[in-house]
Amino acid sequence: MPEAEKSGFLSLFRERKPVMAMLHLKGSDPDDVFERMKRELDIYVLEGVDAVIVEDYFGTYGDMRRALAYIQETKPDIVYGVNCLNIDAMGFELAMEFDAAFVQLDSVVGHVKPRDEEALAAFLELYRSRYTGCVLGGVRFKYQPVLSERSLEEDLAIARGRCDAVAVTQDATGQETSLDKIRAFRAGLGDFPLIVAAGVTPENLRESFKIADGAVVGSYLKDTHRDDGELSAAHVREFMDAVRRVREECA
Repeated sequence: MPEAEKSGFLSLFRERKPVMAMLHLKGSDPDDVFERMKRELDIYVLEGVDAVIVEDYFGTYGDMRRALAYIQETKPDIVYGVNCLNIDAMGFELAMEFDAAFVQLDSVVGHVKPRDEEALAAFLELYRSRYTGCVLGGVRFKYQPVLSERSLEEDLAIARGRCDAVAVTQDATGQETSLDKIRAFRAGLGDFPLIVAAGVTPENLRESFKIADGAVVGSYLKDTHRDDGELSAAHVREFMDAVRRVREECA
């Protein structure tokens, strides 16, 4: 399957096979969260990640606002996205307020009861009409219920109309996303952008990137390779070195 064309979501990035690194907003209090975020951001910029995603994985909505305001003011040239967990509307609102290039939504189809799909479609249509950036949308995403009565192929077809790139994961944070699942998503999406959003490592990167168009990375970049660890500059460098080698092979 040929790589997705560099248009839409993929056109946000300078490099092929972009890597989006998580800012999880960990900290003991708001000031600690903010200072950690700044240190992590500096590491990501220095080591050449292609984008960062501000997410309230450990922090709060207030932490997200403070982080986004800082990035907008001090790092306007980097690509940044936002994921407001569980409250998708506020992710859109934050993205619009702070000029984020994209919103990540953990699920855009199949996670609500069939009777609520119409309302979900209306919600996404409303906010996409207001927001000029891109949407990275999950399907069969980690921790999200699968309430769809449709096949995976049918839900992927719907997702193509609701987002600009689809994110695929296995079942948990840090868990490797199987090649079988990545292949199934590619088969259902054709050349539509596909991002592996969990469990990518330097060891499985080459095979994942033969199929997918990019990655979201968080846990592997921590000192413990777990989500609750401390960001490791050495791990970020190791990962991005592996990415650059794969890009050269794919050139």
